[in-house]
Amino acid sequence: MRCDWPLASASPHSPVFDPATMMRSPPFIRHFVEPLALLVLALASSLAQADATQRLDFDDARHLLVRTGFAPTVAQVRALEGRTREEAVDALLAQTRSDPIVPSPAWTTGATAPEDIPHPGMSADERKVLRQRERARIEELRGWWLAEMRATPSPLTERMTLFWHDHFATSEQKVGDARLMYAQNALFRREALGNFATLLHAVAKDPAMLIWLDGARNRRGAPNENFAREVMELFTLGEGHYAQSDVAQAARAFTGFGVDRATGQAVFRPRLHDDGVKTILGARGDFDMNGALDVLLARPETATFLVDKLWREFVSPQPDAGEVARIAGDFRASHYAIKVALRDLLLSDAFWGARNRGTLVKSPAELVVGTLRTLDVDPGDMRPIAAATARMGEVLFAPPNVRGWPGGDAWINSSTLLARQAFLARATRAMPDTFMAVSTRGGSPSASAEWQHLLLPLPAVSDAVTEAAAEREPAVVIRATMLDPVYQLK
Repeated sequence: MRCDWPLASASPHSPVFDPATMMRSPPFIRHFVEPLALLVLALASSLAQADATQRLDFDDARHLLVRTGFAPTVAQVRALEGRTREEAVDALLAQTRSDPIVPSPAWTTGATAPEDIPHPGMSADERKVLRQRERARIEELRGWWLAEMRATPSPLTERMTLFWHDHFATSEQKVGDARLMYAQNALFRREALGNFATLLHAVAKDPAMLIWLDGARNRRGAPNENFAREVMELFTLGEGHYAQSDVAQAARAFTGFGVDRATGQAVFRPRLHDDGVKTILGARGDFDMNGALDVLLARPETATFLVDKLWREFVSPQPDAGEVARIAGDFRASHYAIKVALRDLLLSDAFWGARNRGTLVKSPAELVVGTLRTLDVDPGDMRPIAAATARMGEVLFAPPNVRGWPGGDAWINSSTLLARQAFLARATRAMPDTFMAVSTRGGSPSASAEWQHLLLPLPAVSDAVTEAAAEREPAVVIRATMLDPVYQLK
């Protein structure tokens, strides 16, 4: 879903000359207008050189915080007003964390109980009880993660944790062990803005991943190629940058790992590892798992693939190939420091450009958590919120397949849009009390127009917002604004 508005570099609410539209015009119009277009573009290019020191206004600060978090309060937006782009981005990256602030469920720590370990001698009733216990735990885990997203002082950390969960898509439906899914989530958070090479090596040995992509079945003489294929196609190089022979050879390098269900740890069994010579992407050696992954990390396609995906997450649906190449170069030079790539993206002219505002669709988690944060609502038990998120198409810890969620416009269809609107309607029913709690903190907008600036990246399209603004009742305004279709965008 995208709202196509005429946008200008100075304000997202002003018309602007569009060179692409001009080029589709009749020749006699282009004859007079094209020179002017070139002059305008040249001027815009020269002005862009000063953008790094340009100071943020309210809309700029809001844009940065919404794109890198869930939803900011007025106080958080105003705290960034007046800073340069560089100052604001650096402050944002400096406050990231690697641990959650919400205590995890008790069963995520301590030794595994014998009854939690499936074994051939289990009766049908025992297996049924175990499945029920696992379902309850994964529902609790979903609620816990959403509670962390709502409470965290570093929304960017959780956004990147969610990004890696989608990138290394792993589902509890096959893993069947909520403890392993929690451990993987903790791994994504630790390296959320750390180092991609470190993260990749850890994910390859992660017990949940070993089960999900059959790495625990991969052994000498009977290699399983699932992980080898997906690590090339979906995690590093991207399609078209490897051959089937590379997959087969890499699968041999990944042999020998298993999972100890009692401890929840990966184990390496040397006798099951193929220690012979392999040839992967032209490199030849007796590669083990680490060596094979290093071959993939040495390829320039890996940095490009990752930056392209980060661009689609934070900047716009259509990456700029030249900018992606530039940022990917910095990313490789930093030995895959994630903050380096993200800083480049957030300081790019494209990120701040008016044309790229309101072009991304909020994921269900972003919509739900952002709404709760804006309204300062703490539901307590977040499991019903997780169920609402699932109805919108995002079942945490259970992506639809190894490719993860399609994202973008695919988040919106007739069914999920109804689920979104139903959630927003419920969330704003207690609006007067909730609004008063918000409005007394850190300075609230004094006019309905300011509320729209806080909540919407583009002008509202619903008449209900205009009608609500005329009433000048804050609760009515914020309810109508959240129900406007533009609220679905960021």
